Amino acid sequence: MKSKSKKYSNIKLGIGIGKGAVTFILILLFVLLGYSQSLEELIRSYVLNDYLVLLIFIFVIGLSSSIIFFPINFYSEFILEHKYELSNQTFVKWLWENFKGTLVAGAIGIPLLLAFYFFLNLFGSIWWLPFAILMFIVSVLLAQIVPIIILPLFYKVSPIENEELKESIIRLAKEVGMNVQNVFSFNMSKNTKKANAAFTGLGKTKRIILGDTLLENYSTEEIETVIAHELGHYKYKHIVKNILIGTIFSFLTLFLIATLYELSINWFDFSTITQIAALPLLTLWGMLIGLIISPISNIISRKYEYQADKYAVESTKNPDAFKQTLIKLNEQNLGDENPHPFVEWFFYSHPSIKNRIKAIDAV
Repeated sequence: MKSKSKKYSNIKLGIGIGKGAVTFILILLFVLLGYSQSLEELIRSYVLNDYLVLLIFIFVIGLSSSIIFFPINFYSEFILEHKYELSNQTFVKWLWENFKGTLVAGAIGIPLLLAFYFFLNLFGSIWWLPFAILMFIVSVLLAQIVPIIILPLFYKVSPIENEELKESIIRLAKEVGMNVQNVFSFNMSKNTKKANAAFTGLGKTKRIILGDTLLENYSTEEIETVIAHELGHYKYKHIVKNILIGTIFSFLTLFLIATLYELSINWFDFSTITQIAALPLLTLWGMLIGLIISPISNIISRKYEYQADKYAVESTKNPDAFKQTLIKLNEQNLGDENPHPFVEWFFYSHPSIKNRIKAIDAV
């Protein structure tokens, strides 16, 4: 009989795979059956400006997608989370959090979308290069502003009140050369019963943040091991490395998308790469390339997690407390402690608890 956590993980995984497959098929049919061209023609009968046509085109597709996938999103994000006693949200709060997320995504995405189309028209076949450079700049900027601007839009962020824990964390941070003036908590419990901690930001905005669900349910000793793990990421410069690796993947992915997009334009009876009706092809190629890039990215991510785990053990000299904490977190978050090896290899950005504990025992 499958455990509760395995059932939950399998359902979430199945929904994710299913949504991806259905999305790909719907976009492909949208283009093949001529609906993409019909939508562009309809919009152009009312609007002349290309950029406005693009925004309306994307808005209609986004709205249609939201309507189509609302039932499955509602089930996976609200019904399922309540069924497995993980959510603290009411239906209204769930809608509100999603609405805020959409607004933030729009505030970031719309300028990027307009910049993309500008580069497409200005640079033609090499549009991917200036756009990749822009994406790098934006990723660095976002890494800096997330903890001070974006995170507070969704959570109440405040300095932790436990002075003993604060001093312990500051001491651990100094050991990796990180100057921490304060440690913050955020009210994770407003949405979920899950627990987490993170190291965010770059430069002057770097912060250690702890979910209130972690502070309330774990001892100082256990939290220290979690923080030591996060500081391991800092010691090994994983955030900077992830930005650089992400940039390399971004350049490579955009180059491949641009090349395949231009090659496939005639397959679908489009005339130019700037034709708005043809742009959904970019998403199709992006999804296919993502199937190849994603497991490679996850392999690198899991390597970083093992390194951070090793540092947590070496810095705290308390492997038993760390193992106990990992097990508690996995149980609280309903993680699958022993997923199928292929599932872990392809989908998991973190190693399974079984493999993490095995690696800790080998330290």
